[in-house]
Amino acid sequence: MQPIITVRNLSKAYASGFKALKHVNLDIQRGEILALLGPNGAGKTTLISIICGIVTASEGQVLVGGQDIGSHYRQTRSLIGLVPQELTTDAFETVWDTVSFSRGLFGRPPNPALIEKILRDLSLWDKKDNKIITLSGGMKRRLLIAKALSHEPQILFLDEPTAGVDVNLRRDMWQLVRQLQQSGVTIILTTHYIEEAQEMADRIGVINKGEIILVEEKNELMRKLGKKQLTLHLTQPLAEVPAGLTGYALALSADGTELVCTYDAQDDQVDVPGLLNALIDAGLRFKDIQTTQSSLEDIFVNLVKDET
Repeated sequence: MQPIITVRNLSKAYASGFKALKHVNLDIQRGEILALLGPNGAGKTTLISIICGIVTASEGQVLVGGQDIGSHYRQTRSLIGLVPQELTTDAFETVWDTVSFSRGLFGRPPNPALIEKILRDLSLWDKKDNKIITLSGGMKRRLLIAKALSHEPQILFLDEPTAGVDVNLRRDMWQLVRQLQQSGVTIILTTHYIEEAQEMADRIGVINKGEIILVEEKNELMRKLGKKQLTLHLTQPLAEVPAGLTGYALALSADGTELVCTYDAQDDQVDVPGLLNALIDAGLRFKDIQTTQSSLEDIFVNLVKDET
């Protein structure tokens, strides 16, 4: 199946000489949720802005729905809904009017039932007649999503959509995103909340210094790059790791009360039962065992650190 978005050799250099994007290649599949992660200034917003036709690329090509965004701007832009980072709305319009107006901008006929559903889904229905200036920051963030959905796009870009939104509302918005995906909408999400990407995404993309470091299915990324850690809480502190256990690459905590074994999650050669037996044979006793595995945040931090 043809990707709904195809990015080929995309670069963006500004007059100052700053290169925001460097030869980016990316395919986004129809119906997926792709989380795009990267530190501030990595190029996330620039990439989104080029795909949405807001910023002009220095070189490269972008296809949306199989059509070039330059030669078929109206057709491609009508497929896209964008929730930007900035809270830019007409302060003295009502919620209902601004969402309805956004739909009309794309030449879509009035559909009060759809607008009502969107506002209800975003917990904005009771504010439909309120002027935007009276809304809280979280409500304005939801309003941006309502405006982006008003023309029934096939693709939805969410650029830091839950910034400044409380935890409960964030989870409500996650649920809405899942519903949109189930209805066939392709979603591209940028976020600084790593747990948001881990919760929502089918695939993870990491961008740093204008370059795509990797794009990988979330579960495969966790399998390939995740680390497992086995921590043994000893009944008596040690001064050093016993010589007979050096083959297990154990690390001793500063106070000597914990032995830690860190290994690749995909390494089937790690013999945990053998390690426990070796500890017992060495006369060590432990009161507790704890196992952990790297989170997506750990993986992201390590990837970006390796690129610096």
